[in-house]
Amino acid sequence: MASPTPRRYAGLSGEQRAALRRESLLAAGLEVFAAAGRQGATMTAICAHAKLTERYFYESFTSRDELLQQVFDGIVDEVRVAGMAALRATDGTREERVRSAIASFVNILTNDPRKGRVAMVESVAYEPLRTHRRGALRGFAQMVADEAALLYGDRAWPPHQGEINGLLFVGGLAELVTAWLNGEIDITPAEIVDAATYQFTSTAHR
Repeated sequence: MASPTPRRYAGLSGEQRAALRRESLLAAGLEVFAAAGRQGATMTAICAHAKLTERYFYESFTSRDELLQQVFDGIVDEVRVAGMAALRATDGTREERVRSAIASFVNILTNDPRKGRVAMVESVAYEPLRTHRRGALRGFAQMVADEAALLYGDRAWPPHQGEINGLLFVGGLAELVTAWLNGEIDITPAEIVDAATYQFTSTAHR
């Protein structure tokens, strides 16, 4: 006997509707966490913003912490993919590709300040995201060191020094973006890109 065909609503399968609900909850998590911080980003508030019940929350996530970590990871993945695409492009000089990669980082976090606040500000004040954020920054620092080695070849610093330089670079860039998000510095995102490009091209090699 053939298995019954799964029911579909509005042309969508159950799996597709569950995926849409999950995306709605992630979008709500980004909005609420950026606007209200860890105190306001309760499961109830996130569900209300997504117009979904807690039943559907637990369909995709085991806890608020898991949802917020996935919101953070989505931003990190977006930045990483855009940066790597810029660095591996075949057009442009080495400096132009570096500038494009840095601009992708800065623009993602400043064009949508919600993403900047979650990744750079709110995650710092909230465990376990604070530890998770440190791990992400270390990952970006290693990526910077690896890409510098590819870009500059024999002129690149040895691995240990490259890792140190990567941490200094990523930490400084993160602090600049954070200062911009908090309104603590009179600078434009374009000026952040200019300063970071100069810093990288000046220090990523001998």
